[in-house]
Amino acid sequence: MSYRDRSRGGFSSRSEGSSRGRFDRDQGGAGGRGGFDRGGMMDRSSRPSLKGTQPGQNLRKPRWDMSRLQKFEKNFYKEHPNVSRRSPSEIEQFYEANQITVNGKSIPKPIFTFEEGNFPDYVVNQIRKNCWQSPTAIQSQGWPVAMSGLNMVGIAQTGSGKTLAFMLPGIVHINNQPYLERGDGPICLVLVPTRELAQQVQQVAQEFGHTSQVRNACVYGGAPKRPQIKDLEDGAEICIATPGRLIDLLESNKTNLRRTTYLVLDEADRMLDMGFEPQIRKILEQVRPDRQTLMWSATWPKEVRKLAEDFLHDYVQVNIGALQLTANHNILQIIDVCMEFEKEDKLVKLLTEIMQEKENKTLIFVETKRKADDISRRMKRDGWPVICIHGDKSQQERDWALNEFRSGKTPILLATDVASRGLDVEDIKFVINFDYPNCSEDYVHRIGRTARSTNTGTAYTLFTPANVKQASDLISVLREAKQVISPKLLQMAESSRSYQGKSRSRWGGKERGGRDDRGPSLRDRDHSVGGRGGRGGSTSGYRFAMCSSCLTCWYITFELIKDNSIIFTPNDHYDGA
Repeated sequence: MSYRDRSRGGFSSRSEGSSRGRFDRDQGGAGGRGGFDRGGMMDRSSRPSLKGTQPGQNLRKPRWDMSRLQKFEKNFYKEHPNVSRRSPSEIEQFYEANQITVNGKSIPKPIFTFEEGNFPDYVVNQIRKNCWQSPTAIQSQGWPVAMSGLNMVGIAQTGSGKTLAFMLPGIVHINNQPYLERGDGPICLVLVPTRELAQQVQQVAQEFGHTSQVRNACVYGGAPKRPQIKDLEDGAEICIATPGRLIDLLESNKTNLRRTTYLVLDEADRMLDMGFEPQIRKILEQVRPDRQTLMWSATWPKEVRKLAEDFLHDYVQVNIGALQLTANHNILQIIDVCMEFEKEDKLVKLLTEIMQEKENKTLIFVETKRKADDISRRMKRDGWPVICIHGDKSQQERDWALNEFRSGKTPILLATDVASRGLDVEDIKFVINFDYPNCSEDYVHRIGRTARSTNTGTAYTLFTPANVKQASDLISVLREAKQVISPKLLQMAESSRSYQGKSRSRWGGKERGGRDDRGPSLRDRDHSVGGRGGRGGSTSGYRFAMCSSCLTCWYITFELIKDNSIIFTPNDHYDGA
């Protein structure tokens, strides 16, 4: 007797469900200037701990005998007559208009309308119910590729419709496979980097699963295992999982991937950034080699390319936009180059203006969990409608916070990078980077929380001298998006490049530009760093003065000086935290 009953409806998946002044300092009392603590540890909660044990070390790699594996079908695509009649020139015009580039063999033509997708009625009915006008660019090309059973790499910016691009072909794939039997694992596996993204993907799976009678299980850390295991045992055909929790369930024999024939790696670049590559490789070893694999990413770095080459055979690559790091062109990016001590006042002024707007849903990013808690506490005390989310919050707290934000009851969400991806809220109008992220890739994904689909949005970024290493990359992102670039940011990037180019000559011996004992002290503002051998100048006329206290921790901070006037001053010294 088959375990899966197509006559049933729904799923068994479970979801857990006045005037304002400046923010007072804890010691400032009612009349304080308003500021924030700068302390706090880096937010590493989302990074997997590999200490002591290797992920998946108890999983044995199966010896796949292809002759004994049950055959399965993965090509369900029937080209619509309109698509068949489409000329190469029409397709080229479509590619050019939508910035689509494709690479690979036997690439099917793109579709221009939902009807041309030739989806089954149970998919088409839900699409009509949602009143969507036309497919996005990644869906237009991604659906024919995925429905044809081909391996695929899709590169597109956040908010481009990638989830639907892999979920709808996945549902069609599932409904064309034999029913699950007791003890079988999922047919479709979707790996994601964070629990927020897992929940976002699950919402799409639930929406279309109601009409297609496909169950799902959402598997992630920070929540009880038992309900997740029961969803899998009840016959979930789709498993949406973070790598760490899935490895845990596989090692404890709570599920298996023997029936998995449709595999999705969503936000592969983010998973690699978070250190999940060992887990991903262990998981992929558990899936039969002739599976269909779809990898999705917002960027195309060498690490993602290597993963694709290792696990995707003869894949089709679909790229929307430029291959280099790009931001959504519907976002107005405003960069405010300032000092660290100025950031708190600038945030208050920004929020005061934003809260006067009719659409004022705002997402604020800070660097550390402690800072997130401190700032949100002060803001609440001063009457701001704010809520906080980060990796140390329980799943129940995070779900409640996101629901408050989505509903608009609390229009300001303050978050660490745990929410920079996978946070699916359609009407975020403003993103504020109170702290600039560690890399420009994260910057692009942060600001991508606004201007979803065809909407517009605004991203404000407070950029300090502590972020100087990121200046050049940020300028590249701004230029590609045709944004106005602050002259201060350009000056900072130029001076940083000049400094880095001469750094070796400053730290060698006398012949290489090392310090001469007769040279000026490091804190002498009328001289450049080093003695006779090296000068701390740049082609733009700026000079750097090293902060001697920072030499012990090897963290370079500086004063940027021109005409003996301090332009920028070091502010955030490394404190060993």
